[in-house]
Order: sequence, then structure tokens, then C-alpha cells
Amino acid sequence: MKILLFGGTFDPPHAGHMNNLRAAIELVRPDRAIVMPAGIPPHKQASATPGSVRLAMCACFRAVDPCVEISGWEIERGGRSYTYHTLTMLAERWPAAERYMTVGSDMLETFQRWYRWQDLLRLATLVVQSREQDDADALRAAARPLVEAGGQVLFTRAPVVECASSDIRAGRYTPEQLARLLPPPVPRLMEQYRLYRRTF
Repeated sequence: MKILLFGGTFDPPHAGHMNNLRAAIELVRPDRAIVMPAGIPPHKQASATPGSVRLAMCACFRAVDPCVEISGWEIERGGRSYTYHTLTMLAERWPAAERYMTVGSDMLETFQRWYRWQDLLRLATLVVQSREQDDADALRAAARPLVEAGGQVLFTRAPVVECASSDIRAGRYTPEQLARLLPPPVPRLMEQYRLYRRTF
């Protein structure tokens, strides 16, 4: 069995996330692709959007592939969400599975600052999707010390979709752009819970 972990704050999820998940699934061909919104990510300020709402917005990912399932484990667990604890849980639940974890290009470049990063390399193969055009050389340079430390790093080949949740929250997109960037049911939930009001 192959398990792919696709984590993030998803505040909100958007077309870039959908693109990255689709690319990782096409590369890995997992039996289960587990989308897991973070509780309180250690590298970011805690989201002002309730975890239950971010979890509900993640229903959009089911449209990517039948293997996708949504997990609220990190949110329900409470406290800061360290990837080490999540991968350890997956290893205990499916001890014989091959584990893969998606990593954005920005995260790959700071991976050696992650909590117990050497253990993460033991627990999962990293799957990297570019978030910027023409960053392949920089990403391969960032991957080199991780491979030298015993890790495995795979690179997807999907085109880059440039979109940032922070820009959506800050109201930097027009309504027409948002219509292209936000998959259902995200727009409905944004309106229902009055999220990021500057975007409307």
C-alpha cells in the first residue's frame, strides 16, 4: 500500500493546492491520499479561521481523485501540529505502507529547520511541486543535503499554478480571479462564515 500525506493550513484551499495534489497523485499513484489540514502549524501564526471550517473547505479535494480522503486528525488532536507526530501516527496505523509526503518548494528550502527532520526523511519520501517558475535548480540544490542524509526526494512535473492563500485573505484578487481560483464548496463556505470579507 502507498499512502500520500498532503498537509497544509488550507486557509483557504485553492487551485494551486488542487494542482499540487493532482501532480503528486499522478507521480506516486497512492492507494490513499490523505488531505490533512493543520491544527496550529509551528512555522506560521495560528489561523484565525476555525479548524472545523478549514476542514469543511477541504472537501474540494475529493474532486481530484477517488483515492482522496480528508482527515481532521491534527485539528482534533489539538496543540501545535508537528509533521513528525502525524507521520508517526500513519506509520503506526499502516506499518507496512510506503509513505509519501508532499512538500512545497518553499518548505523544501527550509526543511532542515523542521522538528526532527532526519526522522521525517526516515518516515516518508518527499514529493516536491514547484510553486514558482524556473526554480528547478534551486530545488535540486535544496534536496541534495536531504538525500545525503538518507532521504528520498521526488519532483512532480506539473505546470506551476501561482496562487497564495495569504493573497486571497488579503483581498488581492478580483471576483473574476477568485471564481477561477476557488473550487467548490470554498466560495459558499467563505460567504457562509463571512471569511476574508475584503475579497467580496
